[in-house]
Amino acid sequence: MPSSRSPLSRLFTVLLAGLLAGLVLAVAALPGNLIGGQLTKAALGAYAELPDALRTPAQPQRSYLYANDGKTLITTFYDVNRTDVPLAEIAPVMRQAIVAAEDRRFYSHGGADLRGIARALVANVRGGGTEQGGSTLTMQYVRNVLKTDPTRTAEERQAATEQTVGRKLQEIRYATALEKSLSKDEILNRYLNIAYFGSGAYGVAAASQRYFGKAPADLTLGEAALLAGLVQSPDEYSPIDGNAQQALQRRAYVLDAMAATGAISPAQAAAAKAEKLTLHPTAQPNGCTAVAQGHDDWGFFCDYLRQWWLTQPAFGGTAEEREQALRRGGYTVVTTLDPKIQETAQQQATAVYGYDNKRALPIAAVQPGTGRVLAMAVNRHYSLAANPAGEANHPNTVNPLISGGASVDGYQAGSTFKLFTMLAALEAGKTLSTGFDAPEKLPTRYASDAEGNCDGTWCPANANPEWMDGYRMMWDGFGRSVNTYFVWLAEQVGEDKVVEMAQRLGITFRADADAAFAKNDAKNWGAFTLGVAATTPLDLANAYATVAAEGTYCTPQPVVSVTAANGEKVAVGQPSCKKVLEPDVARAATDAARCPVGQQSAYGQCNGGTATSVDRIVGRPVAGKTGSSEQNATETFVGFTPQVAVAGIAADPDDSTDLVGSAVQTKVIDAVARVIRTAVSGQPVRDFTAPSRELAGDPQRPKPEPAPTPKPTPSPSPSDNLPSDLLRWLQNRRG
Repeated sequence: MPSSRSPLSRLFTVLLAGLLAGLVLAVAALPGNLIGGQLTKAALGAYAELPDALRTPAQPQRSYLYANDGKTLITTFYDVNRTDVPLAEIAPVMRQAIVAAEDRRFYSHGGADLRGIARALVANVRGGGTEQGGSTLTMQYVRNVLKTDPTRTAEERQAATEQTVGRKLQEIRYATALEKSLSKDEILNRYLNIAYFGSGAYGVAAASQRYFGKAPADLTLGEAALLAGLVQSPDEYSPIDGNAQQALQRRAYVLDAMAATGAISPAQAAAAKAEKLTLHPTAQPNGCTAVAQGHDDWGFFCDYLRQWWLTQPAFGGTAEEREQALRRGGYTVVTTLDPKIQETAQQQATAVYGYDNKRALPIAAVQPGTGRVLAMAVNRHYSLAANPAGEANHPNTVNPLISGGASVDGYQAGSTFKLFTMLAALEAGKTLSTGFDAPEKLPTRYASDAEGNCDGTWCPANANPEWMDGYRMMWDGFGRSVNTYFVWLAEQVGEDKVVEMAQRLGITFRADADAAFAKNDAKNWGAFTLGVAATTPLDLANAYATVAAEGTYCTPQPVVSVTAANGEKVAVGQPSCKKVLEPDVARAATDAARCPVGQQSAYGQCNGGTATSVDRIVGRPVAGKTGSSEQNATETFVGFTPQVAVAGIAADPDDSTDLVGSAVQTKVIDAVARVIRTAVSGQPVRDFTAPSRELAGDPQRPKPEPAPTPKPTPSPSPSDNLPSDLLRWLQNRRG
């Protein structure tokens, strides 16, 4: 093949050849013992000056994310598709092939083969091209490390490949120094883990997967010879990129070289040459949009983990450094994602609403006592693919619809927030038997001139007066979701105490208006107990998990363990928990939360619930709460056992005026209950601990004080509460 090199390039090669040939002759003229002594002295001196990257290689490697079984691959992250493997996990034929192809005298020279360099340069000058390589495997390794070292500047990395005598002499010096401190096998192992094999694959592990879909230990003779042949010119010879003929020619060359070195017999070489080229190209997934095929729902959890990673100081001082650590650090991450629970959650979410439905059912599952996030599902594809015209978030999106953040503030969760009022009241010394004759409508201290006001004050109403009105205690007030009971209870305790309780259990106010109320006017946030603040399924599930764990709050956690490329465990992933409630307070709230799901409290005070199908579906001790926002714009259910807490919120993420309707509530309840059933399947049946008699109080029902009687007003819509924007407007006009 004729050379296309310029006359100037050829002249440079002649000069470089002359200089190095002169060096070879000068060295050859020295006595043997003097040569050995000088080289040893120079090598030892050079080793002391070696760059850190050559002493302790820190080459980019891809990071692996696994499910909680440590086996199910979710995805990988990388800038460079590369993974280190020990020499024992590389097929012997691969080791022999690379030595035969690139450096036949590898096991006999001292790092730099001066005779080979001179011979190659003379041949290249004569041929006008690069027909022979003069670099040893050790020298190639030095060059590969220096040109990819992330700690060096771009100029320094570029200098590692410049065609200069100085660079070549430095390469020889470094190679000789390495040979004095490392064994041949260790150098060979390092080389095989860094060499570029084309098609984006760095190192033999990535190349084996990229071309043949297998581990390097399983390579055949023919496959190993083909890979070894790629190293000289990876992009020109890559069979994946349409260069199969060149790849086969190089394979034949390597097989002949292996036969010449005695690694294989001529018959073996001939048989391998006759083999057809059989490839199994395997693209390595990269990032959350490249999760395992058929599991794009895992992308939402993957993205949540990535956002968590970017906040962890263990991976760097800045978010950018942590991102680089994830993509270049070669970490093995065992996550908290449970594939079985995730599968059920995804099935249930899509059973309620299909992928093409603009409404969504995001579901989150959390483990009490650890905060481990077990599942994050929604009827969306985690994908950057285009959506139909005018559709922002379906069927494809990468927005955090389950965990919140970015542009997602969350969704109103209705009466599920009554839990925080109950906890605040119990903590303040009130008992579960605290009674109140709940009226159909309750006048409050908030001024209002809106339709349906009671003498100029805001007066919330019960959604189902015949079933909700009357004397209630916390048990049946919670079980029947009596608005007027809980608005009254919040006034007794102090709305600011209720807001603080929600924050203590991890409710984050992402909407600006909600954050402003919580910070500046919590004492006057009367409607907070009715769930007008936006939240997410993950926050809500974790708050209820705190109660399930008898008052122990744990920060939501997406990882079980993280192992660095060197095998050391990173100090992340341990549960981060603290006691935020007295256990008896949490037990009391749980006792009342048995009522909504059709079970009985320890004191026999449940007499009706809004989600009674849960008892039948779960079939073991369970608690929970439903929630409906104004005009049934959203429908929510949270359920928990001692082992898991699950929340689901039906909403339209793009349009809060799109009302999901009350008919979907039963489907949401059943979906969450089925996720709970899967999560506890195979686990021991655990009951809740009954609260003390002191917090239960006297569950008798004495004749209560008369409740305020509102004046007749137009009947309210059958819903839990007023619209949030109206409530905020009313509260700003309080008297």
